[in-house]
Amino acid sequence: MTTPDIQLFDQRTPDERDRPFLPGMGRAWLLPLYDTVTRLAGVRAVYERTAALAGVAPGESVVDVGCGTGNLTFAVLAATPQARVTGLDPDGDALRRAAHKAHRRRVGLTLVQGYADRIPADDAALDHVISSLALHHADDDGRAGFARDALRALRPGGTVTVADFDSGPTQGATTAAPPAHTHRHGPGHVLRNLLRIVQPRRSRAPVVAHEQGDGLVALLTGAGFTDAREVAHLDHRFGRIAVVRATRPMDTMDSRNGDAVRGHASADREGEETPGHDS
Repeated sequence: MTTPDIQLFDQRTPDERDRPFLPGMGRAWLLPLYDTVTRLAGVRAVYERTAALAGVAPGESVVDVGCGTGNLTFAVLAATPQARVTGLDPDGDALRRAAHKAHRRRVGLTLVQGYADRIPADDAALDHVISSLALHHADDDGRAGFARDALRALRPGGTVTVADFDSGPTQGATTAAPPAHTHRHGPGHVLRNLLRIVQPRRSRAPVVAHEQGDGLVALLTGAGFTDAREVAHLDHRFGRIAVVRATRPMDTMDSRNGDAVRGHASADREGEETPGHDS
């Protein structure tokens, strides 16, 4: 039986190695509980729904931003085994768990240690950028940086699909990032709410496109994406999860946004080290 090709790289620059990030469970020592908690919380349905809405076709290239232990990545590969998926996350321990899961499932996978505002892809190289339950871990600058870099990395006509806790309406449609999130993390929060969240409740309301004031929609619209809209939502006891999808315009080099996209891409390339294998 063929051994799956599983690669793990570290693309962090020397300056980024001390850059702080919030682990998936709020504390690094809680990472072993992550997959168990998300399974009991019924979050697998969020990953599967996000993968379905992304609409990845065989052979298409995908980066899963904030992949953690790989749950959304594996949902995409289960739906489309021929997809070329790369997982990106700042947490090396979570990536090693993802690599172990990939080996167990016998699927090929590339995993990169790095941050959401430096997606590991050349300009206009990706068909899809996806993310699930990760952006609320980033601050406003990090979320805005993710949106800008997703626009850079996607080919014209490529799509970004994000599932995350909905921050609710903001003032105006061109805001670059939503307000600071209120979703809390940490062992106390997890233990207090574990019994309460294992029984998610879906909204009975029909899915409708929300106004551009919604946080995720405003984030992507402000970066230059077109047709950003909420395409699905799921109301859990731990928060309303919105799935938002947007498309990179066929010509992003317009007078409003093009210089910013080119400048951001150039700045990211300056001083970037060649990725090496994570040890």
